[in-house]
This record gives sequence, structure tokens and C-alpha cells, in this order.
Amino acid sequence: MSFLKNLSLIKETDEGIKLTVAGLLFVGKELSIQKLMPQAECIYLHYSDNNTEEYDSRLDLKLPIISVLDRLTEKIQNFNHLINIQVGLFRLEIYNFSEKVFQEALLNAYTHRRYDSPGSIYVKHYSDKLVIESPGGFLADINENNIITHPSLPRNKLIAETLQRLRYVQRSGQGIDIIFKEMLSMGKPYPEYTVYNDAIRLTLYSATEDMEFVKFIAETQDKRLQQFSLSELMIMRYLYENKEISLSQAAKLTQLSINDVRHSLRTLENEALIEVSGKVYMLTAQTYDRVKSDIKYVQDKAITYLKAKSLILDYLETHESINNEKIRMLCRCSKKQASTYTKKMRDENILEMIGKSIHTKYVKK
Repeated sequence: MSFLKNLSLIKETDEGIKLTVAGLLFVGKELSIQKLMPQAECIYLHYSDNNTEEYDSRLDLKLPIISVLDRLTEKIQNFNHLINIQVGLFRLEIYNFSEKVFQEALLNAYTHRRYDSPGSIYVKHYSDKLVIESPGGFLADINENNIITHPSLPRNKLIAETLQRLRYVQRSGQGIDIIFKEMLSMGKPYPEYTVYNDAIRLTLYSATEDMEFVKFIAETQDKRLQQFSLSELMIMRYLYENKEISLSQAAKLTQLSINDVRHSLRTLENEALIEVSGKVYMLTAQTYDRVKSDIKYVQDKAITYLKAKSLILDYLETHESINNEKIRMLCRCSKKQASTYTKKMRDENILEMIGKSIHTKYVKK
């Protein structure tokens, strides 16, 4: 009894000791939940590959939260396919749907849903995705563009605190971070949030898009003896899929301030995982060699130079000369990078250098 009281799952009233709403959702009997909170329901639907419009299995659960979590985890694991990836001396197990991710997502739904709404939580299980729908939109000014970094605002604080005390979640407010980090480190697509006025849908995709990236992340984390932060992981994933990223792009991607994302970029740069090329960041040759190829690295470097050369020549079509400062503005690059471009163009017999020091300018041959 004192345990329930310490968790605020029961309270003393003039009529005696009664369960709180949170208490009902954690230790209430099925009949009590059906009678007193019928909206506290989770409905599981399974869809086959042959028919994604009509479910072939359904489970209606008006049970305590932990019982729902156990039942649905068992259901999803029955269909969960496993891929083994060899990373050095150990095997990395990657399931279609990570148990950690699914459980965090489901507990988030119970923590943030509206209990004054008659709607139920739905878990829709397809072979290529899990869709979790819950009543109630985001609180305050939270949206898809700041959900990672916005301070946590649980709609049902006592439920969140109870889950934390029972060790079902590590710390209140970490759920989104855990979901994103787990999905990205396993090479899966980003979690996808769709927001409506009165509901939220979270889609978790099963596909592992690139095994080489997964191996690289696992090996690098093992060598550095610590995991990547979420922002570092997002930057590395972006650079794996794209040639380069600017400071402003990195800030938008990670939902961090310019100063905070600059710190993440600097950390990756100090570990020789990325490098600055003009005004943008790209993977170093060493990193390319591990996740792609040195040929691709050279190709990307060459493309950057070709773009700069084209901009310089276009400028000289309407101007007699150009200097280092103008090239930096034109190509959005550093002083050293501008000097590299002009040296290459001189070596190719395209430009001629006139003057010295701060008076140096370049003309077309």
C-alpha cells in the first residue's frame, strides 16, 4: 500500500483510499478500466502483404499500461525478422522493428494522449512499417520541426513519472532521442510524425537502407568508446547520403542553435570524421574510404572545384579581373580554398596572376 502511495497511484479521500487515474492505468483490473475509463484502450491491427487495406488480425486491449506493453511486444516479435551484421569480432542484430523503439513509442503515446477524448490508441502493424496513432495533438508550440530539442511537456505528468520510477523509461523527456538514435544507428529511415488538430501519427519504417553505414557507426562507436550524440549521428547520416552540409543546414537538420551545432561539427572534425571544404562540411577521405570509396571522395572534391571554376569564369565574362576576396564571396569559401582554386586555374593556363600580396588580382588568359 505504501508503495502505491509513494507512486501517487492511490490517494486518501473522505470516502477512503481510492485509485488515481494513473493508478487505474497501472494497477487497475480490466473490468474497472472498461467501466471507468473505456477510452484508455489500445487496438492492435495486423495487415498482410496481400491486403494492406483490411487487417487480418485484431486485438482490443483495455488493460493496465504494462500489460498492454507486454502483449503488444510479444505480438510484434512474432513477426519480427532479424538480420545479423558482422562488425569486427561481434555480430550486430538488427530487427525490422526495434523492441526499444516500439516500447518507447507506445509509452509516449500513453503519456501524451488526451484521456478526455473518446479515441483509442491504434497500433497498425505492416511488414514494412509500424503506425502508432493517439488522440490529442502536440502541446504548446511543439511541432515536427522542434520535437527533438523542445523541452518535454507530458500531457499526463504522473504517468510519465511513474514509468520513470518503475524503470520503464530511463528519464522523462528522453523518449524522442532514444527513438531517433536507435533508428538512425540501425540505418533505418527517420521516424515520421504526422500531426492533426486532435491526433498524432508516428510511422516507424522497417527497412535498413545501407549496411555499410550501420557497420561504420558501430565500429566507430566501439573505437571512440562512446556513442555518437543524436546531432552527430544526424550529421553523419546526412553526409553519408549527401555530398556536403552547411552550418545553417546542420542547424535546421538537428534542430539546434548555430552555436550548439557548431560544437557537434567541431567534435566530428577533431576526430577526423569530417572536414571543412570552403563554407561546407564533407566526409574526410579516411571516412569515405570506410563507408564509400576514395574514388567517390575525389569525385566530390573535383565537383566542388568545377563549380568554383565556372563561377569565376562567369564573373570574368563581365569584369576585367577578380581577387581572393571576391572569389570567397562568389564561391562561399575560405581564403585558403580560394587560393587553391586560383592556383589550379593558373596551372591549367586559364588565369594569370597580376600584382602581389593584398594587391594580387587574376585575369583571364
